[in-house]
Amino acid sequence: LYDLNVFKTYNLKIPVLSVGNLSVGGTGKTPHVAYIANLTKDNVKTAILLRGYGRNTKGFLLVSENAPVNTVGDEALFYKKIFQSKLVVAVCEDRVKGIEKLKKLYPELGLVILDDAFQHRKIHRNFNIMLMDFNKPYWNDMVLPAGRLREFPSGKKRADLIIVTKTP
Repeated sequence: LYDLNVFKTYNLKIPVLSVGNLSVGGTGKTPHVAYIANLTKDNVKTAILLRGYGRNTKGFLLVSENAPVNTVGDEALFYKKIFQSKLVVAVCEDRVKGIEKLKKLYPELGLVILDDAFQHRKIHRNFNIMLMDFNKPYWNDMVLPAGRLREFPSGKKRADLIIVTKTP
């Protein structure tokens, strides 16, 4: 429906990079997001925005190094602990609201990295990175519940870059 312009995509006037995959879990999103953030953090004010899977809170939260894991999620806390004050980490299940809040709090923000957002099409992305596990190629799989794909393989067309992970 996004392709047919039935659903609106928001351009939030800030560079947005998305890292995701077609399948459920296990392709290496977290280390790739950390790698990209490490490359950008010294050149541009960078934020990582996640939904915060596993947390028992709702809404927008900035992640601090001593936040309880159940309030922000384990991945968000991982990013904050490795980067500390070198970049911003936030969680928000509504990513449009999350980016809008980040822009208000950090007007100098120059890049938002969306973790696990390949299927989240509500926000315009300047660059989409799709990860694929070498041992579980999407062309040998089927969409849930018959397989492990979140969407049909044709979704790969939205990727600006496909990285094959876990290669021998």
